[in-house]
Amino acid sequence: MITNVVIIVLVAILLPWFLFYEKGEIHKGMVPTKLILSLLFIAAVNVQPHPIPGYFRFLLTGLIFCAGGDLFLALPQKSMFMTGLVSFLIGHVFYIVAFFHAAQLNAWTWIGTVLAVIASGWVYVWLKPHLGKMNLPVIIYILVITAMVSGAFSILGDVRINLAGRILVFTGAFLFYISDIFVARHRFFKKEFLNRLIGLPLYFTGQFILAFSIGLLSYV
Repeated sequence: MITNVVIIVLVAILLPWFLFYEKGEIHKGMVPTKLILSLLFIAAVNVQPHPIPGYFRFLLTGLIFCAGGDLFLALPQKSMFMTGLVSFLIGHVFYIVAFFHAAQLNAWTWIGTVLAVIASGWVYVWLKPHLGKMNLPVIIYILVITAMVSGAFSILGDVRINLAGRILVFTGAFLFYISDIFVARHRFFKKEFLNRLIGLPLYFTGQFILAFSIGLLSYV
C-alpha cells in the first residue's frame, strides 16, 4: 500500500531530526517533531484494513494514549513525567485488552508470562535503589507492561491467527518493552543521550509495527 510507504519514508526522515533535537535538548524542535511522529502511527492504524474490529478499536485507543504520553514526556516540566507515565500506563492497558481480545489463552501465554515476570523482576531489582518516591508507580507500571508482554505471547502462540500478524504483534510489543527499559534507565539510573539514541528508535519502530499489525492480524 502506497500510504504505508509514505508513512515509513516520513518516519525515516523525521526520526533523525527528533534525535538531533533530543541530543541538544531543543524543546521547540522536540515537541512538534515527536507529536508528528506519534500522529503518524495513529494515521498508520487508520489506513490499514482491520479484519479483527475489536483488536483495531482497542489498539487504536492505546496508541492515542501513547501519543499523549509522548507529548507529555517531551515537555520540559518535571511534573509532566508522571502525567506521561499515567498516559502510557492506560495505553498499555488497552494493548492488553486488544491482545487478549484477539487471542485465546494457550501454552505460550503461561510460558511468556513466566519469562516476562523474570525479566521484569530483574529490571525492578536493578531500579529499586534509585526509585525513591516513584517506587509504587514504577511497580504498577512494570506489572502492567509485563501483562502486555504476556498478551503478546498469547497472540504469538494462537495458531488460529496468521503467522505474519502474530510475529508483528509480538515484535512490536517486545520492542516497546525494551524501549521502556531505556526510559527507566534515563530517568532513574543514568541520564545520557545513549538511552534516547537506542530507546527512541526501538519505541517508534515497535509502535509502527503494532500499527501495521492491524492489517495483517486475521484468523486463518
